[in-house]
Parts: sequence; C-alpha cells; structure tokens
Amino acid sequence: MLVATTALVGCASIPAGVEPSPHDPWESFNRSVFEFNEGLDAYLLKPVVAGYRFILPEFVRQGIYNFFSNYSDIYTALFNLLQGRLDYAFNDLMRVAVNTTMGLGGLLDLATPGGLEKHKEDWGQTLGVWGVPAGPYVVLPFFGPSNVRDAFGTVADLESDYLFRFLPDVALRNSVTGLRVVNARNTYYEAGDLLDGAAIDKYSFMRDAYIQRREYQINEGREGEEPQMPVYENPYQ
Repeated sequence: MLVATTALVGCASIPAGVEPSPHDPWESFNRSVFEFNEGLDAYLLKPVVAGYRFILPEFVRQGIYNFFSNYSDIYTALFNLLQGRLDYAFNDLMRVAVNTTMGLGGLLDLATPGGLEKHKEDWGQTLGVWGVPAGPYVVLPFFGPSNVRDAFGTVADLESDYLFRFLPDVALRNSVTGLRVVNARNTYYEAGDLLDGAAIDKYSFMRDAYIQRREYQINEGREGEEPQMPVYENPYQ
C-alpha cells in the first residue's frame, strides 16, 4: 500500500512556520499520504457516507454501530486479558453477554446504561502495554494516523479479525467489511468539516492528537483526561 500511494502522490512540503516534531521524522512523506487519504475521503468515502445517512434512518445506523461495537468488545476483552487487566476483561465479557442476549444480538446497547463501561483495545495498545516502543509517527494509506508499532498492530488486528479474515462467504465478508468502513466513517462525519473550518494545520493537529490519545490509552488515563481523536479511526480496532 505504501508503494502504491507513493506512486499516486508527490512529496508534500512542510508549511512555513510549522515546527517539526521529533516524533515525525518522515513528515514530508507522511504529509503526502495524508493528502492522499484526504482526497480519498473527500471524493469517495464522504459521498458514500452521505448517501448512507440519506437512505438509512438514524435508529438503523445506530443499530449497525451497536452491532459492530458489540463485536469489537469480544476482542477488547481478549486484549485486556492479555494485558493483565482482568477486571476490564470481565466487564467487557459481561457487555457482550448482555448486549448479545438482551440487546437483539448487539443491535441495542443495554450494557452502557446498565453501568458496564465501554473500553476499546487493540494489538497496538497491547504491544505498548508489553513495553514495545511506539517508534516514529507514520500515516498509513487508507488507515490514517499510526506509528511503527501500531502499523504492525493493525496488520495483526486484520489477520486475527474473524469478520475480515475468516468469514467463509467471500461476498458476505466483503459486504460486511464495506459496511464496517462506512459505519466507522459515519461516526466522525462532521468532525472533518469542523477541522477544515479552523485556522490550524490539520495534519499537525491530527498527528499530535493521535500521539496523545495513544499514550493515554496505553497508560489508562494516569496522566490526565483522554484527548479526542478528531477524524480517523481504524474500523478494524
């Protein structure tokens, strides 16, 4: 994907007055990939999501979101177990049990109002908890902000994801994957517009937000309130 993206975009220059970040030694290349992702989002993903929002009523979209959220809780429970967070793992398994049995297979989220907190873990966070350093910041084609550790984590997430990797029916698997991507982008539908209208360097803002958020997720908030990631979120995490 990196080779294909490099062939599509040139080497973007760093805007004047923007201070380089020690976490981002590949900034020129990352900005090129960022611009590619922005174009892909503007001309493909966002129009598709606009149609998705026009066709499906809000309660249907919420049900789809809840279904994939409930599915991700299964993996979150496993990752919390691997990280030694047994209380979190038990909480996540209880969420799956409640939402699957009483929430119509996960279409309704009854666990959150019932006091079972939502967590979100992945292979990148698990590797971070195990002490693997983040490495330089990198922007992945299609997937957005990452770092070297999380890039390997993304590959592991994809390879271990049943709906993406092991669902026997190929047509169904591809359809579910497409719906999953649209659902993930729908969650942040208006966030990009807010950033576009602000007088900021969008690339730097998203990079810094991603780095702070990942540090928070690995340290579980011991250093303060969780920063919010504005636009991109890996649909497979």
